[in-house]
Amino acid sequence: MRKIILSFSIILFFCSVPYSQSPKKYTSSDIFQAVQKLNFLGSALYIAAHPDDENTRIISYLSNEVKAKTAYLSLTRGDGGQNLIGSELKELLGVLRTQELLAARNIDGGSQMFTRAIDFGYSKHPDETLEIWNKKEILGDVVWAIRKFQPDVIINRFDHRTSGGTHGHHTSSAILSVEAFDLAGNPHEYTNQLTHVSTWQPKRLFFNTSWWFYGSRENFEKADKSKMISLNVGTYYPLKGMSNNEIAALSRSQHKCQGFGTMGSRGNEEEYLELLKGDFPKDPSNVFEGINTTWTRIKGGKAIGKILTEVEKNFNFKNPSAHISSLVEAYQLIQNLEDGHWKEIKSEEIKEIILACSGLYIEAITQKQTASPGDSLNINFEITNRSNIPFKINNIQIKPEDNSLDINESLDTNVQNKYALSLKVNNNRDYSSPYWLNQPPGLGMYNVNNPLLIGKPETPAPYTAVFNIALHNITIPFTKEVIYKYAKPDKGEVYEPFTILPQVTAGIENKVNIFSNNHPKDIAVKVKSHTKNIGGILTLKCPSGWNVSPESLNFELNKDNEEKTFHFKITPPLHENEGYINPQVILNNQIFDKELTEINYDHIKKQSVLLPAKTKAVKLNIKKAGQNIGYVMGAGDEVPESLRQIGYNVILINPEEIETGSLEKYDAIVMGIRAYNVLDELKFKQKYLLEYVKSGGTLIVQYNTAGWQGLQFENLAPYNLKVSRDRVTDENAEVTFLAKNHSIFNFPNKISSKDFDGWVQERGLYFPNEWGTEFTPLLSVHDKGEKPKNGSLLVAPYGKGYYIYTGLSFFRQLPPGVTGAFKLFANMLSIGKSEIKLNGNFKG
Repeated sequence: MRKIILSFSIILFFCSVPYSQSPKKYTSSDIFQAVQKLNFLGSALYIAAHPDDENTRIISYLSNEVKAKTAYLSLTRGDGGQNLIGSELKELLGVLRTQELLAARNIDGGSQMFTRAIDFGYSKHPDETLEIWNKKEILGDVVWAIRKFQPDVIINRFDHRTSGGTHGHHTSSAILSVEAFDLAGNPHEYTNQLTHVSTWQPKRLFFNTSWWFYGSRENFEKADKSKMISLNVGTYYPLKGMSNNEIAALSRSQHKCQGFGTMGSRGNEEEYLELLKGDFPKDPSNVFEGINTTWTRIKGGKAIGKILTEVEKNFNFKNPSAHISSLVEAYQLIQNLEDGHWKEIKSEEIKEIILACSGLYIEAITQKQTASPGDSLNINFEITNRSNIPFKINNIQIKPEDNSLDINESLDTNVQNKYALSLKVNNNRDYSSPYWLNQPPGLGMYNVNNPLLIGKPETPAPYTAVFNIALHNITIPFTKEVIYKYAKPDKGEVYEPFTILPQVTAGIENKVNIFSNNHPKDIAVKVKSHTKNIGGILTLKCPSGWNVSPESLNFELNKDNEEKTFHFKITPPLHENEGYINPQVILNNQIFDKELTEINYDHIKKQSVLLPAKTKAVKLNIKKAGQNIGYVMGAGDEVPESLRQIGYNVILINPEEIETGSLEKYDAIVMGIRAYNVLDELKFKQKYLLEYVKSGGTLIVQYNTAGWQGLQFENLAPYNLKVSRDRVTDENAEVTFLAKNHSIFNFPNKISSKDFDGWVQERGLYFPNEWGTEFTPLLSVHDKGEKPKNGSLLVAPYGKGYYIYTGLSFFRQLPPGVTGAFKLFANMLSIGKSEIKLNGNFKG
C-alpha cells in the first residue's frame, strides 16, 4: 500500500492513524484537549446517506475547535458502491466501508452511527428510495439515533427540497432527518423505543449548504443568506501542529476504497449552515449560541464544573498526574448525577483522562485470535502504574461471563504487573460477525433481531475486562476490550480483534461456477478449523438435476486454523439450469454451514465475516469465438475470473508493458471499470491500444466516470465520444434493440430480450451522450418517466478491428452468474470472428 510522507509533528500526533486495536498513546497536549472536551456538554449530529458523504471539515471543527461531542449518522454502509482497493462488493464492501468510517472518526474526533438501510445503488428519486428502504422503519432508526445521542444541533449534508434533482438516497437522508427532528421529542411516536431511551428534542436543524447546491459560486454570492450562519473551519491548532483542514483531509483519505485520498489545506475556509428548524443563533458563527453547554446544564453539575475548570485553567503539561486527586473527586460527583445520559458519557471520558494522566497502562490479551464455543481460553493481563500515585488493583472481571480474578495488590511505580485467567467460552455464545449480516436482509433494509444493536457501527467485542482500581478507598472500574496481540517481523507489535467463530467453516472459492458444456467440473471445497482436534463429514447440497460425486467425504483437522481442500465432481443437467451448491460440515450431529471471509487492510481493523456457505451453479449453453483475452484492471472487479469460468484464457496486462506489437497475441482486450479514471499510464498507452484495434483487434472499454473524478484524458476512442452521467438504475428497465441484425446480437449466441432478465442493481451507468457517426448504438433503455438513452452499448469499426464502449454494468452481472450478460459479453468478444467448429468453439 502507498505510504504518505508527513511532517514530523504530524507523524508524532497521528502515530496510530492506521486504525487498529492498539491502545492510544496520550501526550500532555492530548490530555489537555480531552479535559477541554470534558468541560463541554453539547453535542452535534451530522446526517447523510453514505460513507464518504460526511463533511469531515465540519465534524473535525465541531469536535476539535468547539469541543462538542460530534457524531456522523450514515444511513447506509455503502454496500452498493465500487471498490478501488480490492474485490469486496455488496455486503462485504459495506463491512469495509464501515471500518473506513471508523478509521476516519478515529482521526477527526467524531463517533459513528448507522441505520439499517441498504445502499441498493443509485436512485433517481426519494420516493423510490423510501419505498425500497421501508420509510417507517428507517425513519424510526433516525429517531432512535437522535434519542440515543441527544444532539443539541443536527446538520444535514443534503437538501430535503431537491426531490429528483440528485441521488435519491441523498435527498431521503435529509427528508428523514427533517421529520425525525420533530418526532424524536414526541412521546406518542415510536413508543417501543422508550423502554431503552427517552424522548429528545434537538434545538436546531441546519442544512450544510454551499455554492455547489446553487449551481455556481456566482449564484451563491447572490443568494439570500439571512437564514445562514457561517463557520470559519480553517482554524489552526497549535497543540496539534495542524490546521483543521489538514485533519479533515487525513480523515477523508481513509475512504480508500472510494479513492478519496486528498491533499490537506491551510488558511481560512467558510462553511455555511442554513437554519431549517429552531431559533436562529444571535452569534452567526456559533451553532451552540444560546444553548447551555457548561456543567450547569444538569442538576449537580456546578460543583463538577468548578473542579474541572480549575484543572483546565492550571493544567500541568509537565506532570499531568498532579491533577489525579481533583479528577477522582470529580469522578465521584459524576457518579451521583441524576442525568443518566451525561453521567454515562462523562464517566467514560473522565476515566480515560485519569488513565492518561496517571500513565496507568492496562490491557487484556489473548494469545490466539479466535476461539469456538466450548473452548478454554487464557487471558493475560498487564497493569503498569507509571506514576507515583498509590493505586491498588482490587480485582479483574471478565464480562459477560462474570469470571473474576481477585488480586488486592498495590501497584508500585513503573513495575509491570502480570496476571492470567482461564475461562470456558459459553456454548451459547454468538459468533463474532457483523451483527447486521446475521439474518437474511430485506430488499432495502437489514434485519436486526436485537434492537439495542441498531445504530451501532460494529458488533461489540465478545469479552471485556473490567479492572477495578482503587485510590484512597475510591474504586474506579476501567474497561478494556479483550484483544489479540502478536509480533510480526515486518510490522512489530500487531493488535487484532479477538473473535469467536464456529468450530469449522467451509467455502467454495468461486462464488459462481459456470458449466458451459455437459462435462463434470471439479469443485474444490476449503474446510478450516477454528479449534483443535475435530473430525467430521463434508457434503455438498446440490440443486435438483445436478449430480455430485462422491456423496460425502470424511476429514480430520487437528490444529487451530488448519485448512484442507477437498474435491468433488459436479455434473450439470443437459439443459440450461441454475441453483446453489451449499457445503455442509457435520460434527457431532451438528451442521455447520458458514463460510469465513477475512477483510484485512492496513488502515482498518481486521474483520471476520460469517455468511452462508454457497456458490451459484449455472448450466449455460454458450458459444464463443476467440480464446486469449487481455484484461487491464481498473478500479477492481471480478470480470476476469468470470470470463475464465466460461473457458477464456484471461491474462492480466500491466499498462506499463503495453507497447507496439505487445497486444497481437490477444483475440480481444478488455479495459476494466474506471480504468481511464484511475490509471495515469493510459494517457501514454492509448495510442498502442488503438494501433492494436486498427490492426484487427477488438477493444472493449467498460464504463468510466464523468465529473469531478473524471477521465485522465479525453481521447477515450478513435472517434468523438463524450461520457455523461446518464444511467439507468432500474435493473428491470425495458431494453429496445436498435440494430437487431448486428452481429453482436447474433454471433455466436442469439441475443433476445430474455437475456436482460434477472439483472441486478442496475442496467448501467455513465453512458456516453455524444458520439461520432462512426459508432452504431445498439440498445435503447431508460428509467420510468425519462427519455430513451441510446449510449449504453456503442460499437465502431476502426481499421481492421472494432472498438466497443459499454456502460452496461457487466461488473455487477457476471460475478453473480447472470446468464444473458455472459452471452452478450461473449458476443462482444467474438465480434469479427468466424468459422464455427462442431464442438462449439470458434477461431478467428
